[in-house]
Amino acid sequence: MIRLAMFLWLTGQAATADSAQQHMLAGLEARKQHQVDLEITEFRKAIDADPNSAAAFAQLGAAYMEKRDYASAISSAKRALELNPELVIADQVLGYALLAQGYAAEAIPHLQRAGAQDALGIAQIQTGQLTDAVANFTVVIAQRPNDPDVLYYLGHASGLLSKSAIDTLLAHYPDSARAHQALAENYFVLRQMPQAEKEYEEALRLRPDLPGLHLELGQVYANSAQWLKAEEEFRAEIKLQPGSAEAAYRLGSALLQQGKPHEAHMELERADRLKADMPETLYALGKAASLDGDVVTAEKAWTKVVELEKTTSLAAQAHFGLAGLYRKQGKSAQAQHEMQEFQKLQSTIGPPRSE
Repeated sequence: MIRLAMFLWLTGQAATADSAQQHMLAGLEARKQHQVDLEITEFRKAIDADPNSAAAFAQLGAAYMEKRDYASAISSAKRALELNPELVIADQVLGYALLAQGYAAEAIPHLQRAGAQDALGIAQIQTGQLTDAVANFTVVIAQRPNDPDVLYYLGHASGLLSKSAIDTLLAHYPDSARAHQALAENYFVLRQMPQAEKEYEEALRLRPDLPGLHLELGQVYANSAQWLKAEEEFRAEIKLQPGSAEAAYRLGSALLQQGKPHEAHMELERADRLKADMPETLYALGKAASLDGDVVTAEKAWTKVVELEKTTSLAAQAHFGLAGLYRKQGKSAQAQHEMQEFQKLQSTIGPPRSE
């Protein structure tokens, strides 16, 4: 009798397992067909057949996630983890569902165990763990470089981290050169140039040899067309950092604005040597070289701009410059071609910006 009872029990267990498996497969097939309600029905039947199936509870939670029934997803995933604490899919479902409901702190350990770095990064933003969030999204962006959501969250987390650092700087070291520099940068963004100038000057008073300050103050002067002052600051920056391509480019542009094409030509060539194939530098170099009578350099620089930029406003300006260059050389066909390319781009992106 005992042997018969054991046989019948084992047979029943096998039948139960087979039934649960059949409903699990049916539920997964329904998922492929995007039939969420059928998924839920099948996974519930799997649980009825085998109430101790952690996988069935986890898959039921995933189905509820598809239906945006996050409370039910949380309940199902928690039950799955009670039955099997090592079930990764249950951690993933629970982490996402908790996050969707606003329980970011509770979601974090589950998302960590599931390796869901994108959702983990979002949860870390919401809980103020900004350094960790930036680190996670930096990894994710390498895997999905063209994902708009990832790009947004990486930028958002980085911006918040930057703001947090600046707030700490201003709160704890308000009289430091870096604090004045940070304030100056904010004023510059807001186009409040007199205030920006004042803060940069104070930063330089405190630390006159701090790299970057002269460059940034020079840009304040350039923004308000005070080109002689801009030139002085850019030269001061180059004295501190002779290898700075940006400082050389800024100085060349300031010289060009003051009608000093030969000096500008030399400085912009140096900027191009320091950091080759920068379109803004090449365009300015072409303009300076053209005014300085160096037709070969001008043509080469503007041609390179067109090659690099193709359809931008800077490419349009380069086509326009090349058209004038060829016209002066009597190359009518080439001049006409460049003018046509300029007009084609201008019709789609608007007139070239003024220097």
